[in-house]
Amino acid sequence: MPIYFYWGEDDFATERAVATLRDRVLDSMWTSFNYTVFLPDQSDAVIAALNQVMTPPFGAGGRLVWLVNTNLCQQCPENVLTELTRTLSVIPDNSHLLLTSSNKPDERLKSTKLLKQYADFREFPLIPPWKTELIIQAVNQAAQTVGVKLTAKAAEVLAEAVGNDTRLLYNEMEKLRLYAGGSNQPVDMDTVTLLVRNTTQNSLQLAAAIRTGDTVKALTVVADLVNAAEPELRIIATLVGQFRTWLWVKLMMESGERNPQAIAKAAEVGNPNRIYFLQKEVQSLSLRQLISCLPLLLELEFMFKRGSGDITVLQTKVIELCQVCQRH
Repeated sequence: MPIYFYWGEDDFATERAVATLRDRVLDSMWTSFNYTVFLPDQSDAVIAALNQVMTPPFGAGGRLVWLVNTNLCQQCPENVLTELTRTLSVIPDNSHLLLTSSNKPDERLKSTKLLKQYADFREFPLIPPWKTELIIQAVNQAAQTVGVKLTAKAAEVLAEAVGNDTRLLYNEMEKLRLYAGGSNQPVDMDTVTLLVRNTTQNSLQLAAAIRTGDTVKALTVVADLVNAAEPELRIIATLVGQFRTWLWVKLMMESGERNPQAIAKAAEVGNPNRIYFLQKEVQSLSLRQLISCLPLLLELEFMFKRGSGDITVLQTKVIELCQVCQRH
């Protein structure tokens, strides 16, 4: 069935998937006739899109109708649901309906259940910034896609520089591809360090500075992140995730657990080999210190979600967190 529902927070990955679908469906000579985009602020966009997708394509290729950032799977009026029910099962094979949304579909809605019967659902999530092994996997996948060979250390350095920003990853990968110039030699760590500027300090570096109680470095990283327009809630989410991981690792260590697989499962760490390094990281911190950090982080998250947070609030909490980690 030629119906697709792409959703998730990774806008760049979604855009790439849309471009791939567009290239596959449309004939370049007939794109202006057969490609229609309906924006969310258009009145009756869903009804108009359903009417359009039922129109046979002109000339060669197929027809593609795109409902951008639709809320059909969050709310759906009865008249729209009726039209969906009437149309989805009879869309011609050479007409394609694409729906995209940054929000997770509500599985309880009738519209979602109906679309699940006919549409190909694909999720494009952002990798949590603290899941470094998944980001490294994404770096290696992007390198393969673009045609760049990387050493293992180069992939790690690149992952640290770009974090979970897929758009930045592919931009930097294209830069490395041009530099390599078709060479069979893999790009090494020194080349990545030279060419890839880590202008957006990774939030994990902020977590590391807080863990060691280095207030000056932590505030410097905060300033760099804010200057690079890194969303504060994303910074906080990384900190919460990292400190939760450290807390679980410390809890398991204190309980006498020595099995890396068991610790990894409890801490939700995908790669058990990473447990050794996490244990080293929390060695200088007490369980009480890690427990004391979480309420401060959750309070910070609440303030920003409520809209009462600003750069001063973030800086103040970072100082408090550093002070907690300095205690012995």
